[in-house]
Amino acid sequence: MENITASELAGFGVGTLLFCATIAAPKIDALISASQRSSLGMCKRCGDLKMIACSKCKGVGLIKDGPLSFSLGDESFQSLGGRQAKVGSISCTRCQAKGHMCCPDCSKSP
Repeated sequence: MENITASELAGFGVGTLLFCATIAAPKIDALISASQRSSLGMCKRCGDLKMIACSKCKGVGLIKDGPLSFSLGDESFQSLGGRQAKVGSISCTRCQAKGHMCCPDCSKSP
């Protein structure tokens, strides 16, 4: 990396900025959503739906169990010639495989 041009350096800077924005986007979205809900007099967490997605299984009800338990485009990985990893799924014990739970903030209030 001894002969880096100004264009390449700018590209690295823009790429870094976009990467950081991608990482921060869910947190910023949650902050804005909670602010909007509270200004409308709704529950900050569920928006008066009385249910929230399970944080353990992300609302699916199943947890992948195996060496590669993440799913970054499993179908596209397989189409590119990737090997099939032995991945099973187990029911989520936190939400009893429903994918959602009662909102803890709403269940406190009468």
